[in-house]
Amino acid sequence: MIQNNPQDVSSAFESLLEEVEAEVDFVNTVGSRSFEGRDYDRAKEALARAGVLIAFRDKVAALRTEWQTIAAVAEQEEDEETKAARRNLGRLRNGLRTPEAAYREPILKVLQSMGGSGKAAEVLEKVGQMMKPKLQSVDFEPLASGPDNPRWRNAAQWARNTMVKEGLLKSDSPRGVWEVTDLGRQAVMKQA
Repeated sequence: MIQNNPQDVSSAFESLLEEVEAEVDFVNTVGSRSFEGRDYDRAKEALARAGVLIAFRDKVAALRTEWQTIAAVAEQEEDEETKAARRNLGRLRNGLRTPEAAYREPILKVLQSMGGSGKAAEVLEKVGQMMKPKLQSVDFEPLASGPDNPRWRNAAQWARNTMVKEGLLKSDSPRGVWEVTDLGRQAVMKQA
């Protein structure tokens, strides 16, 4: 089987997700400012736009997952010559962030160490410490939409959203609190 490098497609998905996330952050900022300025019509428009963008982001994330499955099957079916050629393609382009999926295990482990729940800021701080050796330099760069928000922190927050949808984290936690579910606890035990 001959094909292009599937990592290029994975990288493209990561870049697209990053751009969509930046747009969501921008719309959130517009909505927040509109609400603070009592421009409720514009705040409502921003809320609706954010909903559309988040739904789109979820579709792209689902496509990324589907692609990863396709690429894994293709990799298993590759002959040795193609595998050798792929190894010789060199490193991925600079500037790619750590994938969202890399945050899953650290988030679960941190929450487990905190007794199953914790304030988002504390969880993120500990996840950042745990992942620091694995993060790329680009992960520490600030997002254009939030100069105080490094890229890794944003990716970890999106990973949390995905984990809520998968049932690993609770969806009904108090605002600003992350909590692991029974399914999430089982996942931590399987990783140990």
